Amino acid sequence: MGAAEPTQQTLSTDWAADIVARQRTYFESGATRDLQFRLAQLRKLKQAIVDHKDDIAEALKADIGRPPLEAYIETTTAFEDLKHTIKNLRRWMAPQKVGTSMWAQPGTSRIESTPLGVNFIMGPYNYPFLLCIQPLIGALAAGNTVIMKPSSLNPATSALLVKMLSKCFKPELVAVYEGSTEITNALLEQRFDHVFFTGSPRVGRIIMAAAAKHLTPVTLELGGKSPTIVHKDANLKLAAKRIVSGKMLNVGQTCIAPDHVFVHRDIRADFEREIVAAVKTFYGDDPINSPDLGRMINHRHFDRVAALIDKTKVLVGGQTDRDSKFIAPTVLGGVTMADPIMQEEIFGPLLPLLEYSELSELYSHVKSLPQHPLALYLFTRSVQVERDVLANIQFGGGCINNTVMHVANAHLPFGGVGESGMGAYHGKSSFDTFSHKRSILRSSNWLDIPLRYAPYKDRVELLRKMVK
Repeated sequence: MGAAEPTQQTLSTDWAADIVARQRTYFESGATRDLQFRLAQLRKLKQAIVDHKDDIAEALKADIGRPPLEAYIETTTAFEDLKHTIKNLRRWMAPQKVGTSMWAQPGTSRIESTPLGVNFIMGPYNYPFLLCIQPLIGALAAGNTVIMKPSSLNPATSALLVKMLSKCFKPELVAVYEGSTEITNALLEQRFDHVFFTGSPRVGRIIMAAAAKHLTPVTLELGGKSPTIVHKDANLKLAAKRIVSGKMLNVGQTCIAPDHVFVHRDIRADFEREIVAAVKTFYGDDPINSPDLGRMINHRHFDRVAALIDKTKVLVGGQTDRDSKFIAPTVLGGVTMADPIMQEEIFGPLLPLLEYSELSELYSHVKSLPQHPLALYLFTRSVQVERDVLANIQFGGGCINNTVMHVANAHLPFGGVGESGMGAYHGKSSFDTFSHKRSILRSSNWLDIPLRYAPYKDRVELLRKMVK
């Protein structure tokens, strides 16, 4: 039991309750608490990634058409986060000394990071390796056990995760289950100590409702329409290249991809020329034959995204092929907030351009969106414009004069705000997410100040004199 999809026979039993109970027993044995134990597990995972790097690339290609460089980026992002965690874990685990109030003197105070217990991690289809492994790194570093459920839309990657992780870990520590909604629902019925989910806001609500039955805390990494702003003083050629690169990574199936671009009216025509040129330079005149483009995950998502293409507004691209689930990198000009493409997160290789004249106008547009953006990208040379935009738009994280690269920095927490998510991870933030911050006050035995004990008599006046 523990590393594959349960059979119909086991589905008739309490397999989900059994694996949770086994992990809880193991966790309560104290085996996961030691620093050296945690480091040993992380090093096993590190070696497994090295040993299976080619298998990972092949699985990602099979599942989502991932080009080799993008597969390398996905793998090495997890690997770098893992190295960073191994290097810093001793320091992260050390108790943090803090001050002690007058009422608790003489004494000392500290904050300890303690593991939460049994955790449930659910991965998405768009980065099926990275977004399962990164939260696993944090959970193991914090001294927890993990039950993992990869996306059923990625059978090759899911099978590889089962193979890799079952070789590294016994199921009492890490158990991976393949399968679809039936498997997920059975696990969600159990009482976990933390649930970590990456996916859509719609499913996030379902996960949160299930966790609420047991008052289980959740981390939700969701999505939203992430705006990009190209101000009139931006370096247009560089902005176009970086926006196209960030948008077309994984053919737009990235939660922090630039969803749409607000372009200042004064430079709109020049920027359109630059972004069309960038698309053609990157992917050629016949992008279906480009080795650097993946495919939509399935026909349902292909149909949804393809229906958003307004042929009258296409500046470049627009080609589709349903049989191969191909949608060309497409830029749409003259888009307004009323257009259908602006009513939902695109999650595909379509990039609408909208025009603005004043920043205040742009702020109104962003605030009219149904949720806070997960990311925001601003291209400008002006520090004042940067400050103004950051002060007026709430979002999860982002870049100035770049796109998506903040997510690859293990020193930066990654997460949304409002309906784009709750909680954060990466690096130390992952360790903190899967830890409880326990407050400890240690009082002295050699001196006992009587002021706190009844009868109080006239001690209020005495204390007022002491704290002046």
